[in-house]
Amino acid sequence: MRERAKRVTLRDVATESGLSTAAVSYALRGLHVPVETQTRVQEIAERLGYQVDPIARALASGRTGYVGVLCGSLQDIWQQSVAAALGRQLLESGMHAVIVDASNSPDVERTLATQLVDQRVDALIVLWVDPSAAHWPDIARRTVLVAIGDGIPGAATASEVVFDNDAGVSAALGQVAAAGHTRSAVLTPSSRNTPDRPAEVAIRRVAAELHLQVTLHMSPHDLDGAAAVAVEALSVAEAPTAFFCLADSMAYGVYAATRQLGLCIPDDVSVLGYDDAPVSRLLTPPLSNFRWPVDLLVTYAVERTVRAIETNKGSRRKLLTPVAQPRGSIGKPKS
Repeated sequence: MRERAKRVTLRDVATESGLSTAAVSYALRGLHVPVETQTRVQEIAERLGYQVDPIARALASGRTGYVGVLCGSLQDIWQQSVAAALGRQLLESGMHAVIVDASNSPDVERTLATQLVDQRVDALIVLWVDPSAAHWPDIARRTVLVAIGDGIPGAATASEVVFDNDAGVSAALGQVAAAGHTRSAVLTPSSRNTPDRPAEVAIRRVAAELHLQVTLHMSPHDLDGAAAVAVEALSVAEAPTAFFCLADSMAYGVYAATRQLGLCIPDDVSVLGYDDAPVSRLLTPPLSNFRWPVDLLVTYAVERTVRAIETNKGSRRKLLTPVAQPRGSIGKPKS
């Protein structure tokens, strides 16, 4: 039987370098020793094939090097791209992302958030489903909690990277009203059993200001589910002539629904999305929507997460403003 290779230990690196194990440990972590010593020890460790034992490191430092990324729904293409970008940037910061999907379910979200904290993630970044859930204050006490999208009322988050929904909603419904529409449907991922998101509060306020009749419809992110919601919304006596979707993935469902019903965009129904996913430019007609600065969002979220892990100090809130991407999916309603 082939003999198992002996694992190189910290003591082996110390013996080779002529330093104490404590000095070697500091050097490998870039602490308390000259840069020249750090470089020499790192070269020796690499030559010997030394690898840090993650369990030992976690026990010594109280950190695991893992950050949970809890997404509301990975059926949403935008959330997929944000999660992937967070994973890449966390890796560049020396941390590993554990990306999980709540499937747009508050119950699944609670279970996953609790499991991640029980597994001792150093922080939890959330694109949440239910911000009012009772578990968030406890989660925030047990780990670094960073929210993306909107805040989490009642929880002591380390940081929040939030969207200026007032600006986005005002611009979106303004486009719909300016085109001459008086009836609009809004597709939202929020559960009707949870308090309104700031975006939905803004929708009702702006709609009243513009004398725009708006109906809200809870929608999943998957194509078939969003299409079914849109078909139902279009199958009433006074159907909406425009849709504003709080995710591009939901807008794709409206495109599918109009084809199913023999309608055309924008001649029969106008559609406006909210994420500017790359595929939205390839639709016929291309989807009008709003672009959020994802690069800035991810940079802010990771910087604040790392800072809170290392210093236990948060940086409460960063507000991001969307940029309109007008294309061909908004037109005048039929008279």
